[in-house]
Amino acid sequence: MAPVRNYSNWNKRTYDQKEPIEPYKKFFFICEGVNTEVFYFKSLIDLRKQLGIHALIDLCLLEKTEKDKHISHPKRLLEFAQEQKKNDEISFDEERDQMILVIDADIYEKKPKQYKQLLAKAEAYHDTLAVTNPAFELFLLLHYENSYQTDILPHAEEILENRKENNRRFISQLFSKKSGMNSKTNPKIGTLAKNVDIAIAQEKHLNQDPRKCNGTLTCNIGKLIEEIKNTKVPHGN
Repeated sequence: MAPVRNYSNWNKRTYDQKEPIEPYKKFFFICEGVNTEVFYFKSLIDLRKQLGIHALIDLCLLEKTEKDKHISHPKRLLEFAQEQKKNDEISFDEERDQMILVIDADIYEKKPKQYKQLLAKAEAYHDTLAVTNPAFELFLLLHYENSYQTDILPHAEEILENRKENNRRFISQLFSKKSGMNSKTNPKIGTLAKNVDIAIAQEKHLNQDPRKCNGTLTCNIGKLIEEIKNTKVPHGN
């Protein structure tokens, strides 16, 4: 098994010579892409406190390395997640912790049967799929005030079709036009995470149910982040 980089801003703390504090629950993100999503989730993790996430909830990004670095197919990503659950270095707790796989659903637009199989397998593994249809840039666009009305809704059919022109997909070009950034190469993508509450609110205009994403603009990443923000920790922990 190739090593995995576990990015987290969790710091073990000691108070009055007590034992180091450990997180009550950890959310592990595993991303399909190696750039765009990584830029974003590293920044989100760094903003954990500012976002009001409970002090005993940890967010972790598992970065693929070496021979695993270019694992991107959702089916293989799901297998990779199961391998990491056995990795002692990340200390995954089957009872409390959660794996969240960040995937694009566009490859399943003409393969609904295979997509249903993926959903069933993820459910059997008790893993969560963070899905965008067609691609992650749709979620990024939501971070701009009123972007659903001004940028997404008027181009809904084109976004869903997501044709490639000059070696770039429509949603990628639309995002670059809005942001002035190339989502594949610009680390400043991460700065959008500070506007995640805007994205959470606007995402409610889209389909948020991964089971119904075929032929529909879909994103549930904001919904999952909102659920993390609302996660409670029992008293005494």
